[in-house]
Amino acid sequence: MGTSLLHLGAIVGGVVGAVALAGWVARLVFGSARLPAPLRRRREPVAPACRPLEQVAADLRRLGAQLARVPAGAPMARRRGLQAAYDDVLVEAAGLLEVPHAMDAVPPGRPRDVERLRLQTALADAGLAVPD
Repeated sequence: MGTSLLHLGAIVGGVVGAVALAGWVARLVFGSARLPAPLRRRREPVAPACRPLEQVAADLRRLGAQLARVPAGAPMARRRGLQAAYDDVLVEAAGLLEVPHAMDAVPPGRPRDVERLRLQTALADAGLAVPD
């Protein structure tokens, strides 16, 4: 009698476990459940920490040349867009060479122009050839 109760308990446990497992698999297939963390594949690619300094320097030269060639009658949006892109690459170069800057805190206008010149000089002192 004792073994038959154990068999009955094992059968009931197996059926309940199978139904629970089938429900979890169904939720997993239809997207409402997730695999445990150790079993999940990493889907987000690991982004590189930063671009190579050579590429940043090439962008500085390219954007500096484009800024120098903006014609007098060009729309102001073009000049401001190029200037903003140049400033972003300057900040990136300063981060790569660990040169302190305040480009993010300085408002547009003459103070930003002064900070840009200071940063260009500091980057040149650090060994990066920055166009004028």
